[in-house]
Amino acid sequence: MMTFRRVMKLRSDIYPRPLREKERDLLEFVLPEESPGYAEYRRRIAGMVVLAEGRRGTGNLVLGRKGDQADTISPLASVIAYGAVETTQDTYTITVREHVGDQIDIEIVSSHGGEIPDHFEEKRRWTYSAWRPGMPSPATETPVREVKVTSTLTLIIAVHDRRVWLYDATTGMNHLIPITNFYNELMLHKGIRDPNVALQAQLFYTDLHRYSDADLRGAFISYNAVWKKVNLVVDEPRAAQGGWAAFLRRVFKR
Repeated sequence: MMTFRRVMKLRSDIYPRPLREKERDLLEFVLPEESPGYAEYRRRIAGMVVLAEGRRGTGNLVLGRKGDQADTISPLASVIAYGAVETTQDTYTITVREHVGDQIDIEIVSSHGGEIPDHFEEKRRWTYSAWRPGMPSPATETPVREVKVTSTLTLIIAVHDRRVWLYDATTGMNHLIPITNFYNELMLHKGIRDPNVALQAQLFYTDLHRYSDADLRGAFISYNAVWKKVNLVVDEPRAAQGGWAAFLRRVFKR
Protein backbone atom coordinates (compact mmCIF):
# COMPACT_ATOMS: atom_id res chain seq x y z
CA MET A 1 0.00 0.00 0.00
CA MET A 2 1.33 3.42 -0.93
CA THR A 3 2.58 5.33 2.13
CA PHE A 4 1.43 8.84 3.04
CA ARG A 5 4.98 10.08 2.45
CA ARG A 6 4.95 8.65 -1.07
CA VAL A 7 1.53 10.19 -1.79
CA MET A 8 2.81 13.59 -0.71
CA LYS A 9 5.87 13.13 -2.90
CA LEU A 10 3.71 12.37 -5.91
CA ARG A 11 1.53 15.40 -5.21
CA SER A 12 4.64 17.60 -5.03
CA ASP A 13 5.78 16.23 -8.37
CA ILE A 14 2.71 17.55 -10.21
CA TYR A 15 3.62 20.77 -12.03
CA PRO A 16 2.74 23.52 -12.34
CA ARG A 17 1.65 23.83 -8.72
CA PRO A 18 1.26 26.63 -6.18
CA LEU A 19 3.89 27.15 -3.52
CA ARG A 20 3.19 25.16 -0.37
CA GLU A 21 2.37 27.23 2.71
CA LYS A 22 5.69 26.37 4.37
CA GLU A 23 7.65 27.21 1.21
CA ARG A 24 5.98 30.61 0.93
CA ASP A 25 6.53 31.35 4.63
CA LEU A 26 10.27 30.72 4.39
CA LEU A 27 10.63 32.64 1.13
CA GLU A 28 8.92 35.67 2.64
CA PHE A 29 11.19 35.36 5.68
CA VAL A 30 14.38 35.73 3.58
CA LEU A 31 12.72 38.47 1.50
CA PRO A 32 11.79 41.05 4.18
CA GLU A 33 9.23 43.52 2.90
CA GLU A 34 10.86 46.50 4.68
CA SER A 35 13.73 46.30 2.16
CA PRO A 36 12.69 47.81 -1.20
CA GLY A 37 14.74 45.32 -3.22
CA TYR A 38 13.39 42.27 -1.41
CA ALA A 39 9.84 43.67 -1.45
CA GLU A 40 10.04 43.68 -5.24
CA TYR A 41 10.95 39.97 -5.21
CA ARG A 42 8.01 39.25 -2.90
CA ARG A 43 5.74 41.02 -5.36
CA ARG A 44 7.11 38.98 -8.26
CA ILE A 45 6.79 35.67 -6.43
CA ALA A 46 3.20 36.45 -5.36
CA GLY A 47 2.15 36.07 -9.01
CA MET A 48 4.20 32.92 -9.72
CA VAL A 49 3.72 29.18 -9.54
CA VAL A 50 6.22 26.33 -9.32
CA LEU A 51 6.92 25.41 -12.94
CA ALA A 52 9.24 22.46 -12.34
CA GLU A 53 11.97 20.94 -10.22
CA GLY A 54 15.32 22.59 -10.88
CA ARG A 55 18.54 20.95 -12.02
CA ARG A 56 19.82 20.53 -8.45
CA GLY A 57 17.04 18.09 -7.60
CA THR A 58 14.88 17.83 -4.48
CA GLY A 59 14.04 21.22 -2.98
CA ASN A 60 15.28 23.18 -6.02
CA LEU A 61 12.30 24.80 -7.73
CA VAL A 62 11.83 27.06 -10.74
CA LEU A 63 9.17 29.73 -10.23
CA GLY A 64 7.46 31.51 -13.12
CA ARG A 65 4.24 32.47 -14.79
CA LYS A 66 1.68 29.71 -15.29
CA GLY A 67 1.98 28.37 -18.82
CA ASP A 68 5.69 29.18 -19.17
CA GLN A 69 8.36 26.55 -19.79
CA ALA A 70 10.86 26.22 -16.94
CA ASP A 71 14.42 27.17 -17.87
CA THR A 72 16.70 24.51 -16.41
CA ILE A 73 19.54 25.03 -18.90
CA SER A 74 20.81 28.59 -18.46
CA PRO A 75 23.62 29.16 -15.91
CA LEU A 76 22.41 29.69 -12.36
CA ALA A 77 22.02 33.35 -11.44
CA SER A 78 23.59 35.08 -8.43
CA VAL A 79 22.22 34.51 -4.93
CA ILE A 80 20.23 37.51 -3.66
CA ALA A 81 18.88 36.03 -0.42
CA TYR A 82 19.96 33.23 1.90
CA GLY A 83 18.88 32.01 5.32
CA ALA A 84 18.11 28.95 7.42
CA VAL A 85 15.58 27.53 9.82
CA GLU A 86 16.97 25.29 12.56
CA THR A 87 14.57 22.64 13.88
CA THR A 88 14.76 19.87 16.46
CA GLN A 89 15.27 17.38 13.62
CA ASP A 90 17.31 19.17 10.95
CA THR A 91 18.42 22.49 9.48
CA TYR A 92 16.79 23.76 6.30
CA THR A 93 18.44 26.39 4.12
CA ILE A 94 16.61 28.83 1.87
CA THR A 95 18.27 30.25 -1.24
CA VAL A 96 16.77 32.74 -3.69
CA ARG A 97 18.58 33.61 -6.90
CA GLU A 98 18.33 36.73 -9.04
CA HIS A 99 15.40 36.65 -11.42
CA VAL A 100 16.14 35.83 -15.05
CA GLY A 101 13.34 37.26 -17.14
CA ASP A 102 10.10 36.15 -15.49
CA GLN A 103 11.61 33.17 -13.66
CA ILE A 104 13.26 32.77 -10.25
CA ASP A 105 15.29 29.78 -9.08
CA ILE A 106 14.88 28.92 -5.39
CA GLU A 107 16.12 26.14 -3.13
CA ILE A 108 14.64 25.03 0.19
CA VAL A 109 16.45 21.91 1.34
CA SER A 110 17.61 20.07 4.44
CA SER A 111 21.23 19.46 5.41
CA HIS A 112 20.74 15.93 4.09
CA GLY A 113 19.28 17.04 0.77
CA GLY A 114 15.67 16.29 1.66
CA GLU A 115 12.54 18.35 1.08
CA ILE A 116 11.20 20.52 3.89
CA PRO A 117 8.20 18.98 5.72
CA ASP A 118 4.95 20.85 6.32
CA HIS A 119 5.32 20.55 10.11
CA PHE A 120 8.34 20.73 12.40
CA GLU A 121 9.42 22.11 15.78
CA GLU A 122 11.42 25.25 15.11
CA LYS A 123 14.36 26.33 17.28
CA ARG A 124 15.73 29.36 15.43
CA ARG A 125 15.72 31.03 12.05
CA TRP A 126 18.09 33.59 10.56
CA THR A 127 18.83 35.29 7.25
CA TYR A 128 21.60 37.45 5.84
CA SER A 129 18.84 39.58 4.31
CA ALA A 130 18.23 41.09 7.77
CA TRP A 131 21.82 42.34 8.22
CA ARG A 132 22.43 46.08 8.60
CA PRO A 133 25.63 48.04 9.33
CA GLY A 134 26.80 47.63 12.91
CA MET A 135 25.13 44.24 13.38
CA PRO A 136 26.93 40.92 14.02
CA SER A 137 26.54 38.00 11.64
CA PRO A 138 22.92 36.76 11.60
CA ALA A 139 24.14 33.17 11.29
CA THR A 140 26.72 32.97 14.09
CA GLU A 141 26.07 36.22 16.02
CA THR A 142 29.81 36.98 15.85
CA PRO A 143 31.46 40.30 14.89
CA VAL A 144 32.05 41.03 11.21
CA ARG A 145 34.43 43.31 9.34
CA GLU A 146 32.82 46.15 7.40
CA VAL A 147 34.56 47.84 4.47
CA LYS A 148 32.99 50.90 2.83
CA VAL A 149 33.06 50.59 -0.95
CA THR A 150 30.96 53.68 -1.66
CA SER A 151 28.62 55.83 0.42
CA THR A 152 25.83 53.26 -0.13
CA LEU A 153 27.74 49.99 -0.52
CA THR A 154 29.48 48.05 2.26
CA LEU A 155 31.52 44.86 1.93
CA ILE A 156 31.12 42.50 4.90
CA ILE A 157 33.46 39.66 5.87
CA ALA A 158 32.27 37.17 8.49
CA VAL A 159 35.26 35.05 9.44
CA HIS A 160 33.33 32.58 11.62
CA ASP A 161 30.76 32.06 8.84
CA ARG A 162 33.42 31.99 6.13
CA ARG A 163 31.12 34.29 4.19
CA VAL A 164 31.47 37.55 2.24
CA TRP A 165 28.52 39.68 1.22
CA LEU A 166 27.75 43.18 -0.06
CA TYR A 167 25.17 45.42 1.60
CA ASP A 168 23.37 47.89 -0.66
CA ALA A 169 21.79 50.67 1.42
CA THR A 170 19.70 51.83 -1.55
CA THR A 171 17.84 48.55 -1.99
CA GLY A 172 18.37 47.12 1.50
CA MET A 173 19.69 43.91 -0.09
CA ASN A 174 22.66 41.74 0.91
CA HIS A 175 24.38 40.00 -2.02
CA LEU A 176 26.49 36.94 -1.20
CA ILE A 177 29.93 37.01 -2.85
CA PRO A 178 31.52 33.66 -3.89
CA ILE A 179 34.97 33.71 -2.34
CA THR A 180 37.04 32.12 -5.14
CA ASN A 181 36.63 34.81 -7.79
CA PHE A 182 36.84 37.61 -5.24
CA TYR A 183 40.05 36.13 -3.82
CA ASN A 184 41.52 35.92 -7.33
CA GLU A 185 40.90 39.65 -7.79
CA LEU A 186 42.45 40.36 -4.40
CA MET A 187 45.60 38.44 -5.39
CA LEU A 188 45.82 40.38 -8.67
CA HIS A 189 45.27 43.64 -6.82
CA LYS A 190 48.08 42.82 -4.38
CA GLY A 191 50.36 41.37 -7.05
CA ILE A 192 50.65 38.07 -5.16
CA ARG A 193 51.81 35.28 -7.49
CA ASP A 194 53.03 32.63 -5.05
CA PRO A 195 50.77 29.64 -5.85
CA ASN A 196 50.86 28.54 -2.22
CA VAL A 197 48.93 31.72 -1.44
CA ALA A 198 47.33 32.88 -4.68
CA LEU A 199 45.63 29.55 -5.39
CA GLN A 200 44.43 28.90 -1.84
CA ALA A 201 41.22 30.87 -1.43
CA GLN A 202 40.59 29.30 1.97
CA LEU A 203 43.51 31.37 3.30
CA PHE A 204 41.44 34.54 2.88
CA TYR A 205 39.77 34.20 6.27
CA THR A 206 42.89 33.26 8.23
CA ASP A 207 44.96 35.99 6.52
CA LEU A 208 42.27 38.68 6.57
CA HIS A 209 44.31 40.85 8.94
CA ARG A 210 46.96 41.18 6.22
CA TYR A 211 44.63 43.11 3.91
CA SER A 212 43.72 46.75 4.40
CA ASP A 213 40.28 48.19 3.72
CA ALA A 214 41.76 49.79 0.59
CA ASP A 215 42.95 46.34 -0.60
CA LEU A 216 39.52 44.80 -0.09
CA ARG A 217 37.73 47.74 -1.62
CA GLY A 218 39.96 47.73 -4.69
CA ALA A 219 39.55 43.97 -5.10
CA PHE A 220 35.77 44.26 -4.96
CA ILE A 221 35.69 47.06 -7.55
CA SER A 222 37.72 44.83 -9.90
CA TYR A 223 35.58 41.80 -9.05
CA ASN A 224 32.34 43.67 -9.74
CA ALA A 225 33.64 44.83 -13.12
CA VAL A 226 33.82 41.17 -14.22
CA TRP A 227 31.21 39.43 -12.02
CA LYS A 228 28.67 42.22 -11.74
CA LYS A 229 26.67 42.30 -8.52
CA VAL A 230 25.58 45.95 -8.48
CA ASN A 231 25.75 49.06 -10.61
CA LEU A 232 28.89 50.53 -9.12
CA VAL A 233 29.71 54.22 -9.32
CA VAL A 234 32.81 54.93 -7.28
CA ASP A 235 31.94 58.10 -5.40
CA GLU A 236 34.85 58.10 -3.01
CA PRO A 237 38.49 58.78 -3.95
CA ARG A 238 40.61 55.67 -4.41
CA ALA A 239 43.67 55.13 -2.29
CA ALA A 240 46.85 56.50 -3.82
CA GLN A 241 48.46 53.98 -6.15
CA GLY A 242 52.18 53.46 -6.52
CA GLY A 243 54.34 51.52 -8.94
CA TRP A 244 54.76 51.97 -12.68
CA ALA A 245 51.13 53.02 -13.29
CA ALA A 246 51.47 56.00 -10.94
CA PHE A 247 54.92 56.89 -12.33
CA LEU A 248 53.67 56.93 -15.94
CA ARG A 249 50.66 59.06 -15.00
CA ARG A 250 52.98 61.61 -13.39
CA VAL A 251 55.26 61.64 -16.44
CA PHE A 252 52.48 62.19 -18.97
CA LYS A 253 50.85 64.91 -16.89
CA ARG A 254 53.98 67.03 -17.11
